Amino acid sequence: MQSLTTKELAAVECQLDLERLLVSKCRDAEEATADQTLRCQFRSCAQQHKINYQTLVQWLEGRGEEA
Repeated sequence: MQSLTTKELAAVECQLDLERLLVSKCRDAEEATADQTLRCQFRSCAQQHKINYQTLVQWLEGRGEEA
């Protein structure tokens, strides 16, 4: 399997950082609202960003790259 270039790896690492930040922001927003519909939406968004993060990490590990 072809290795990632430095620029490609930096882009993936940037996306990992963004997904981690979005999980945190969504969790913070969930805790900050009393509206149950919004809480559910924020929880769902946080979960999706967590899945995105985990998928990227697994993909990198499968390639033998380090995040």
